[in-house]
Amino acid sequence: MTPSDASDRTEALCRLAPVIPVLVIEDVAHARPLAEAFVAGGLPVLEVTLRTPAALDAIREMAKVEGGHVGAGTLLTPDDVARAVDAGATFGVSPGATDRLLDAAEAAGLPMLPGAATSTEVMGLLERGYTVQKFFPAEANGGAPALKSIGGPLPQVRFCPTGGVSLKNARDYLSLSNTLCVGGSWVAPKDKMAAGDWDGITSLAREAAALAAT
Repeated sequence: MTPSDASDRTEALCRLAPVIPVLVIEDVAHARPLAEAFVAGGLPVLEVTLRTPAALDAIREMAKVEGGHVGAGTLLTPDDVARAVDAGATFGVSPGATDRLLDAAEAAGLPMLPGAATSTEVMGLLERGYTVQKFFPAEANGGAPALKSIGGPLPQVRFCPTGGVSLKNARDYLSLSNTLCVGGSWVAPKDKMAAGDWDGITSLAREAAALAAT
């Protein structure tokens, strides 16, 4: 898969909903009902971070949910890419980008949302063909004003800002012409996941999905 093809597929996913839930799953038993709750609430694109022992099995379970698109986040190495693809991830997300990581993703046919924090990093990824990128960590790098500034000289790049994004500031990002969607963990509070409050998570998902209309 070429970077251009990967960006096209990633852009299509980013346009499905204004928010991509960023999920840290400790218990694989939560995976399927969590995915069903998000799909029911209008957030079908899900990122499961590879930060827990349950992550890969969670991706396998969530991939079975009709209408969902499950990706693997925190991809750092070629081995991470291979394990994500084997688990059924349909896209990958990384906090930054290296040639080895991108080479592996392209060889595996895994669309990537590679992370960038500076104009130089954005330009490097653009030079390689990635026109859709993750702005990370968003708030720590100046938030929406910084992303807007990057868009001035680099209007051809679209972003999914992640890191410190919440319901409170999501609109600031979504109002920018170079933002496709945002990534956030606020839609999956640990207390609701631990309690199995899937209806509560569906309500949060609906609230987040409604950001597309504001």
